[in-house]
Amino acid sequence: CARALVFGGNVIASETGLSCPDRYKSSKGKEYLTNILREKRRKIFGLIERPVLPPQVAADTASYKIFVSGKSGVGKTALVSKIAGLEVPCVHHETTGIQTTVTYWPVKLRDSERVIMFRFQFWDCGEAALKKFDHILPACKEKLDAILLLFSFTDRSSFDDLPNHMLRSVTDSENIVKVVVGTKFDQFMHTDVTEKEVQEFQLTWLLPVFRMKSVNGPWLSDGRTLDGRAGLAEVAHLLNALAERLWHQDQVAAGLVAGTSYAQEN
Repeated sequence: CARALVFGGNVIASETGLSCPDRYKSSKGKEYLTNILREKRRKIFGLIERPVLPPQVAADTASYKIFVSGKSGVGKTALVSKIAGLEVPCVHHETTGIQTTVTYWPVKLRDSERVIMFRFQFWDCGEAALKKFDHILPACKEKLDAILLLFSFTDRSSFDDLPNHMLRSVTDSENIVKVVVGTKFDQFMHTDVTEKEVQEFQLTWLLPVFRMKSVNGPWLSDGRTLDGRAGLAEVAHLLNALAERLWHQDQVAAGLVAGTSYAQEN
């Protein structure tokens, strides 16, 4: 069965197969979340590490490579840090070379009750490194599954450049899921992009825009440790969207569902 995906009151695309987006709050969902948390903090996973699941909550793993793309200063590293449960840098520093970060996210398939543990490997690199070294961009795009196209709500030029940014980053022949993320949404007093403009962009390009804050979430009572569960709640909408699109793309590629993939539609 399919359901409509609604952003800002407008139907953008259809989704199939995955569970309701708030399932992580349920008692069953919390059984899986405990495996990516440690004493209320997020577990940090290396490239070859994975959650150790007890037999009663066993799950298959689906791995995906995601490139985080955007001009310098839009908040690429801050976004990845927030997704992974790390502290958001308080001062901007250009990322040197390529930085990879792994995040796990459990999702239940709606029709089969089967749970999939999504493994997202985010690739982040600085704009200066991309321009200086010819091998950086091909390395980031090799065997790529999805790209996060970032703009900052406080940087008008980064929003205006989105169409050209997409053309520079991904060609029509590449079967890659595209997701647009607006960062620094917490700085609403300094925003240079209106909600009307965001909705017009979504309708024109048939791409949803996900809004993300670029500040740390709640802290635990010790005042030094980020609250892992609260942090997951702040990024769940983006992780669910990535899982939905990537899973659907795989189902289309395997001939298990009819229709085009999100990458082809966009």
